[in-house]
Amino acid sequence: MQYFQALKIGQQRIREAAMLLNKYVSNALPAIALKESKGTWEPVGEENYAGMVKQEHGFIICICDEDGNAKAVAYWYNEEEANKIIATMSNDMKIYTGKIRIPL
Repeated sequence: MQYFQALKIGQQRIREAAMLLNKYVSNALPAIALKESKGTWEPVGEENYAGMVKQEHGFIICICDEDGNAKAVAYWYNEEEANKIIATMSNDMKIYTGKIRIPL
């Protein structure tokens, strides 16, 4: 797939993921639109998994694809808030348990 074609598809997927994440939080942002595969660029996957990443300033809530690419993110929640959000999201989607790639 050509880079710009993959980018266009990926951008649409991250916009949709951000809208979905906004159902659970109020500050969702689009994140990673492309992933590299065997030396070529591909759009992030269509599937949606809920995820949580601990960082220095708190927890990041995200929606990622099956490879752990964060498609939408919401920043800086304390552990209790993050766990509540993830619990709610788990009613509607699977939880991603692998390493999540986030844009920082």
